[in-house]
Amino acid sequence: MARTKGKAKNSSRAASSRRSPRKHIKEKDLRHGQHANLLRESSDQATLQQLKAYEEGLKQFQQQKFQRAKEALERVVEGPNKELADRARIHLRICAQRLSRPAQPAPKSAEDHYNQGIAMMNLGRWDDAREHLDRARKAAPKADHIVYAMAALDCLTGEAESSMENLKIAIQLRADNRYRARNDEDFAFLQEDPRFTELLYPEREGASG
Repeated sequence: MARTKGKAKNSSRAASSRRSPRKHIKEKDLRHGQHANLLRESSDQATLQQLKAYEEGLKQFQQQKFQRAKEALERVVEGPNKELADRARIHLRICAQRLSRPAQPAPKSAEDHYNQGIAMMNLGRWDDAREHLDRARKAAPKADHIVYAMAALDCLTGEAESSMENLKIAIQLRADNRYRARNDEDFAFLQEDPRFTELLYPEREGASG
């Protein structure tokens, strides 16, 4: 019987020794999983910061503030997301090209502001366009092409009343602006307005009368 007990003790110790490595492996796996989670969280945070830098860089780029855009995009290139880094490099090359150009002189004359206003309209930068065209008009209030451009800008930004008034003045200053406006897509917003038709096609009103 004593031998049987001894065997039982030995068997119990053997079983205990066999279970210990399993417990050790589980703890090791747990520590490994926590470490992986920390690495993943760290990577996610880095990608988030990279994305914010990219959005800031793109915003500055669209506003043609190329130096600020360059600084933000350089941070993106150093981030973990390859796709964002590749996009940033494309914009960085354009920034480098723009920054290498000689600075354009600030507009001074009415024509300078008019040309700058038209350029801003073509880019869809309405506020900047209005600022330059306002300055151009103050410098040359009788310039029909400037008043016409103001009418077009008003129409593009949904200012129907102001657009009609400016277009009327532009036509009074130069009758040819009536024919120009008939085929100008910038006035598409007013095409269904009967006042617009009356202004551009006065002969129809005369015929109907």
